[in-house]
Amino acid sequence: MSESQSGSGGGRMSRFVRETPEGDTLPRLVCGDCGFIIYENPKVVVGVVATWEDRILLCRRAIPPRKGFWTLPAGYLEVNEAAIDGARREAWEEARAELEFDQLLAVYSIPRISQIQLIYRARLVSPEVSAGPESAETGLFAWDDIPWDDIAFPSVHWALNHHRELRGQASFAPRVNPPGEFGEMTEV
Repeated sequence: MSESQSGSGGGRMSRFVRETPEGDTLPRLVCGDCGFIIYENPKVVVGVVATWEDRILLCRRAIPPRKGFWTLPAGYLEVNEAAIDGARREAWEEARAELEFDQLLAVYSIPRISQIQLIYRARLVSPEVSAGPESAETGLFAWDDIPWDDIAFPSVHWALNHHRELRGQASFAPRVNPPGEFGEMTEV
């Protein structure tokens, strides 16, 4: 977006231009009338690897992107929402799952889509799960039964593998992107 117009009160239109504001180092959208700066920041995604005994909760997506593929319960954090509350909400919306949270499993940085993902580890209160409006179905999968070829996103692979790596550990440092995937760190 190089220029855009947006409405303001009284029918007057403001003109936004992309320029580097004084004292800044990056181009931003700046209002030509009042100097207001629009900062475009990454989206925060919250999600959870939730288990019942030795099985992992997955949801088959009913919406784009990657409709029909399997994912963890996850989605965008809402304004004024704590990250863990967002993960709890997403698990309910997508799988009607009630959770007992353990700890933060991973923090993934995905610059090409401008996302930061916070993935938690939790236990299901009950194995009773069902598809919410954004899921076509839900399932509890043993490790060897996970539909690996039909996983929606690389970060789901990362989270599942990090979960497996850390199973049985009561306390650990959250994991980050695997080596070669936007960074070389293995722990936060």
